[in-house]
Amino acid sequence: MMNGGMRTTCLAAASGYALPWMLLSIRLASAAPTPAANSVLIVVNRRDPVSARIADYYRSRRGVPAKNVCYLDTTTDEEIVWRVYEQEIERPIGDFLKKSGLTDQILYIALTLGVPLKIDGMGIAMESAEHSSVDSELTLLYAKLKGSVFKRAGTVPNPFFMRRDAPFTHPQIPIYLVTRLAANDFTDVKAMIDRSMNARNQGKFVIDLNSAASNDGNNWLRNAAMLLPAARVVLDETERVLYGEKDVIGYASWGSNDSHRRQRWLGFQWLPGAIATEFVSTNARTLKRPPETWNIATYQDVLHWFGGSPQGLSADLVHEGASGVCGNVYEPFLGACARPDLLLPAYFEGRNLAESFYLSLPFLSWQGVILGDPLCSLGKPAK
Repeated sequence: MMNGGMRTTCLAAASGYALPWMLLSIRLASAAPTPAANSVLIVVNRRDPVSARIADYYRSRRGVPAKNVCYLDTTTDEEIVWRVYEQEIERPIGDFLKKSGLTDQILYIALTLGVPLKIDGMGIAMESAEHSSVDSELTLLYAKLKGSVFKRAGTVPNPFFMRRDAPFTHPQIPIYLVTRLAANDFTDVKAMIDRSMNARNQGKFVIDLNSAASNDGNNWLRNAAMLLPAARVVLDETERVLYGEKDVIGYASWGSNDSHRRQRWLGFQWLPGAIATEFVSTNARTLKRPPETWNIATYQDVLHWFGGSPQGLSADLVHEGASGVCGNVYEPFLGACARPDLLLPAYFEGRNLAESFYLSLPFLSWQGVILGDPLCSLGKPAK
């Protein structure tokens, strides 16, 4: 599969694929509740009308029961302090779960656009930093409801990390898997949900190293390619950046941290259910839409930063057509980023989106945000 550091493409004949997602008919009738839908809690911020619109649309598409919707009254600011997180997000969700008798039934929490995104705090190092994503903190709520106590500073080991063959159940895995039905706006989120409903196990896994060098990130990318069927992989080990790929179902790279990346948009044609992850420190720092003329920049080029950073944005990948993306709200350090060699094979083998991303994340109470429908799944690969 690898060929002297050059791009390798081995793909089955295109005639076997379904039509591109934009040509698929979308069934908009309300779905009947399923065991999977019964395990999802949707979280809405009453102060943001888009939040409720997203919840209503997702609930109708997936058949999530009305009793599985939790309403918050909190700020619409993306960044909050710890006190606001505890009093206006974590505590009300915990109270709702207990009063509704859903503590163990709920496996997945789907936050909506309009729920705060990140928690400010002191420190930088993984052992002492207090800042984190709302999403990653909420994963610990299940254990807290069972009596566990966690220190605020630093990371918490993820009990689901690398559990490739373990079913995700309570109480065996004592966390919630938290994803976010969010992007730049309602239109992008609606399209993301529709694509998730039409996910199929087809297309290419595009894996783009930043060079032929041997380092942790590049080695994880190489391993991901080796763990996937050769006929489904596009692997590039050169310094060249891959743009304009077609029929993409999975993507992993260094993103804007690849010094050779110059363009904001990848120009990919993403298939329904496609997921992506990049080794980028702050790509989930904001869900606000930059100006159309904005482009990724360097840390020296302060005039062209957006949202406090020159780095690429996870929401851009959703806008372009991805159905699930993992990003970070603050600096996670490479070792705490989603591992593509765990993520992509798990998703290919039929794990749902939430489980695939979380078994690839080493730490919780940290910086990760997963944009996407937690129940999105490609299904088992064809034999």
